[in-house]
Amino acid sequence: MSETTQTAGAQGGNEPNSGFKPKKSVALSGVTAGNTALCTVGKTGNDLHYRGYDILDIAGACEFEEIAYLLVHEKLPTQAELTAYKTKLKALRGLPANVKAALEWIPAAAHPMDVMRTGVSVLGTVLPEKDDHNLPGARDIADKLMASLGS
Repeated sequence: MSETTQTAGAQGGNEPNSGFKPKKSVALSGVTAGNTALCTVGKTGNDLHYRGYDILDIAGACEFEEIAYLLVHEKLPTQAELTAYKTKLKALRGLPANVKAALEWIPAAAHPMDVMRTGVSVLGTVLPEKDDHNLPGARDIADKLMASLGS
């Protein structure tokens, strides 16, 4: 990782953001935070894998919906599955009026991740999860979140 991050310039180019210096936290290096079938981080160094696929291999070759499908359905979709999945997510898109109203109260200067976290919390109260946490129910929850948040 470089000492500065790159940000898009006004003309679409990359310009260094010299005011930002990333910090590397080593306090928990080597400590397992949790086990998941979704991804592995740093298994062979500074790498990230989703369901066994190296993120560098799929990031440039796949669309958002393909990666979402991979995470939810444990495999990359066929063209027919991708088309159906895009249709499903499009139908689930949008936020209830109550969620939109709550988000309007958040200051414009709030960090985008704080806004997203709050939106998901409000969404969870407006559209509460069913007690069905088996695989189809869990997939429905994931699909609704991905459709609501987009990329």
